[in-house]
Amino acid sequence: MSEALNRGREIARRLNPDLEATLRSRYDDLLPGFTESLVEWGYGRHYARPGLDLKTRQLCTIAALTVLGGQTAPQLKVNIEHTLAAGASRVEIVEAIWQMAVYGGLPAAINGLNAAREVFAERDQTSQSEQAR
Repeated sequence: MSEALNRGREIARRLNPDLEATLRSRYDDLLPGFTESLVEWGYGRHYARPGLDLKTRQLCTIAALTVLGGQTAPQLKVNIEHTLAAGASRVEIVEAIWQMAVYGGLPAAINGLNAAREVFAERDQTSQSEQAR
């Protein structure tokens, strides 16, 4: 097993303990080895690089996905969750999305804000359900 894969797995588990299993169940039947490649390359070789902390890298990811537009909403939502797990606040996430209005346009920023609103609402609902127990 490569060092990059080990680093990638560590980062992926920190952001989302179920990420590898989720990716494997969704994609590895179509493309064997997809999950291992993504975790090794994306997380183990990019997110693990020195120079930026994980929270900053996640905020950059949110910015990029926002500018790419509405078709990235599923990945944006996952990465909003990951950014929260990396220690960013909701305000920081919303500000990163809003900053992209300058570069990707208002429609892209609005789509990003809608994705953030959905993630925050789901988290709030889960939190309220857990408190009610």
